[in-house]
Amino acid sequence: MSLSTHVLDAVTGRPAQDVPVRLERAGAVVTTARTDADGRVRDLGALTAGVHRLVFDTAAAFPDGFYPEVVVTFTVTDPSAHHHVPLLLSPFAYSTYRGS
Repeated sequence: MSLSTHVLDAVTGRPAQDVPVRLERAGAVVTTARTDADGRVRDLGALTAGVHRLVFDTAAAFPDGFYPEVVVTFTVTDPSAHHHVPLLLSPFAYSTYRGS
């Protein structure tokens, strides 16, 4: 099916708008996007089985933050299922989980 993400700014409690996001597989860039006004990228495309990486350019949201980028590496075992990877972000911390 597809992959989506949602970036939330934990400082303001609002969506993190215009954050560059890159999907990689086997060292190659699969697709790039930016979060919308709701902090979402609704469709990063179809997935294949295996290891993927979502790279978030967090310096776009927090230029003076500690983490200039966040990389979330995950394994797809069922490419027919929808995958959602949210990111909760602040200048000095982040958290992620497998969403629905």
